[in-house]
Amino acid sequence: MRLGYFTMPLHPLHRNATETLHEDRETIIFADQLGFYDAFVGEHLTDQAENVTNSLLFLATLIFNTKTIKLGSGTSNLSHSHPTLLAAQAAMFDHLAKGRFIFGISPGALASDAEALGILDQDRNRLFAEAIDVILAIWEREPPYNIDFPNNRFKVTTATTAAPEIGRGVMLKPYQRPYPEIVGTVVAPHSKGVIAMGQRDFHPMSANFLLPHWLPSHWNNYAQGKQLAGKVADTSDWRIARTIFVTDDDSQVESYGRKDSNSPYRYYYKQMLTKMRMSNRHVIFKKHEGEDDSLVTLDRLMDDLVIAGTVNQVVDQILALREQAGDFGEIVYAGMDLVDPKIGRRSMELMAHEVMPRVNAAIRTGQKQTATVEV
Repeated sequence: MRLGYFTMPLHPLHRNATETLHEDRETIIFADQLGFYDAFVGEHLTDQAENVTNSLLFLATLIFNTKTIKLGSGTSNLSHSHPTLLAAQAAMFDHLAKGRFIFGISPGALASDAEALGILDQDRNRLFAEAIDVILAIWEREPPYNIDFPNNRFKVTTATTAAPEIGRGVMLKPYQRPYPEIVGTVVAPHSKGVIAMGQRDFHPMSANFLLPHWLPSHWNNYAQGKQLAGKVADTSDWRIARTIFVTDDDSQVESYGRKDSNSPYRYYYKQMLTKMRMSNRHVIFKKHEGEDDSLVTLDRLMDDLVIAGTVNQVVDQILALREQAGDFGEIVYAGMDLVDPKIGRRSMELMAHEVMPRVNAAIRTGQKQTATVEV
């Protein structure tokens, strides 16, 4: 099982944006040094707490300060830009990173972003589908392109102005051929979008704020999509993001990890519960779709969604998650605000150097519990 990293990011409103942007950069550099496989960064235009406004721009600052970690947009919101722009920008990023790039995509879920862009009344899922068709066509075809799909608002050609002898009218193709790995974040239980991912050989990442009992629905739908495409789904392509805190100190498990008012984990889920309720998407926090809203409390979310403990406790919780969800290829560690940088970085270090070797040793030997597993 691989170890990845994902940050939205999500910082308290009183914190200085310059500070947090540089903090998030340093955290990914640290993840690279620890051997994390990849790092995904989200983007929003109109959220003070989630202050990366362009994930590709942010990640570009990391290309030459990291060595092996793959850098993933987490996500590029396809409803926000013309697909020609994103195709060109992502292809250039892939060249700069020499293939250490994963193209994470989504429609863009934040309503205030859509309002600011004047698309609040538009179907962003349709915009997304139309945009990705055009992006892939640009990468797969030769100029002058003449991309004109039925019922797709985006038409792309350079036929009128092309001058191939001097390179005019020609768009850059990605470094990776035919294009980089494409990853979509999956949030909703029983998501139909993940069926389409399977059909198109995009890879799913199940969100860290989804209750674990919904996870099998993602895999089942992804496998269905692969079957419709005449292929067999590979569990190594499935990423599951989780909110994880690892500590050497038993006293920090409940305090820093769940209960204290200044816990970054508590702040994170207070924000997420508020936002999901505002957008009427809080079913992701329910035990079943008909569960009464009053039962969805912050304390319950902390218990259900935060994997917290000492090394062996976290190992056992991850293996229990694997028993519940089924096999998957990558556990993606969700980045939090560094309320205490020493504690936050120690958690990442323990995750990479202690937890993952024990998890993988247990998987190899078929063990469910790991307290006695030697590595």
